[in-house]
Amino acid sequence: MPIPDKKGYYGSFGGKFMPETLFSCLSELEVFYGKVKKENSFKKEFQFYLKNYAGRPTLLYFAKNLSKHLGMKIYLKREDLLHTGAHKINNSLGQALLAHHMGKSRIIAETGAGQHGVSAATVARLFNLKCDVYMGEEDIRRQRMNVFRMKILGARVIPVKSGSKTLKDACNEAIRDWVTNVRDTYYLIGSTFGPHPYPMIVRDFQSVIGKEARQQILKEQNRLPDYLLACVGGGSNSMGLFYPFFKDLKVKFIGVEAGGLNKDLNSASISYGDVGVLHGAKTYVLQDKFGQVKGTHSIAAGLDYPGVGPEHSFYNDLKRAAYVAVKDNEALEGFKMLSELEGIIPALESAHAISYLKKLAKKAKGALVIVCLSGRGDKDLEIVQESLDK
Repeated sequence: MPIPDKKGYYGSFGGKFMPETLFSCLSELEVFYGKVKKENSFKKEFQFYLKNYAGRPTLLYFAKNLSKHLGMKIYLKREDLLHTGAHKINNSLGQALLAHHMGKSRIIAETGAGQHGVSAATVARLFNLKCDVYMGEEDIRRQRMNVFRMKILGARVIPVKSGSKTLKDACNEAIRDWVTNVRDTYYLIGSTFGPHPYPMIVRDFQSVIGKEARQQILKEQNRLPDYLLACVGGGSNSMGLFYPFFKDLKVKFIGVEAGGLNKDLNSASISYGDVGVLHGAKTYVLQDKFGQVKGTHSIAAGLDYPGVGPEHSFYNDLKRAAYVAVKDNEALEGFKMLSELEGIIPALESAHAISYLKKLAKKAKGALVIVCLSGRGDKDLEIVQESLDK
């Protein structure tokens, strides 16, 4: 398995590019996590909350109508059925447990689509922690219902007015907060990006997705799938699905990035980016010729980020996974297709992966495919209605 080396690198990607003030915090977290992840008591506690609070295991659902429509055998890993409505709760529960055991009294988080913010606010209540969530003003505008959910749950939502006012800028502000409040505050990162050990921690907590899917598909079909398909922003739901299948070389991985409007205005870091450093890690980044981070765009707020987790960059260069870009209008088509054929309304993030099935079907008729349905689409209905009206 491609676990990171002692410096937190996956091949040439990863590392810790952070202010000196935070090195002791990262080292403390790395040592503490390295210890508790081996303890049966911590594992049992995490599994208890995954089952009894989050609602795991999630279903592996055979999408009969979609399969017939596209000429493949398509299974959906139903992360949308979890408490809070998305895969984000898996990681939030794990990290909140870490914060609780480390004696922290406050958690902070960044959020784009609001799903990680909601899950962070949720676990904060569960473990009696204070919670502040940083969210870009643009994302607050287009994800108003999730903002309201966070506030109902007792979290403070802090608007970020700088830059593009989206996820990148929310991360910047969360890091600034952490630097000045390291003693009592735990930074609960929501995806597989950031400095080591965060990409590893998030991957480990989200790998429950792939572990379950592997067992379920063997029981259903008595074989492994031909393809695994998932959307990629920072990359937690996709890495959670991919990682447990890493050694199964006949299983192909496809990560679907946000192609946005065109090659100049998108959030497809691997498809259109270059190697750089963002939020503490060396990875693929959308940047200009001077190394400045570009503005991004995606109809899906959760994919609207100019970088990607370093392990995804490693998979790309290793050619273990292929990464493709799906545009906004194609994602809307995927959103409609799953809703109309299966009666399942997906999150716009997941709709990117659903949309790519149409292209995959042209070259892989009859293939057995698992798609990670990372979240439900309730949060996106206003955006979809507005887009379809236009």
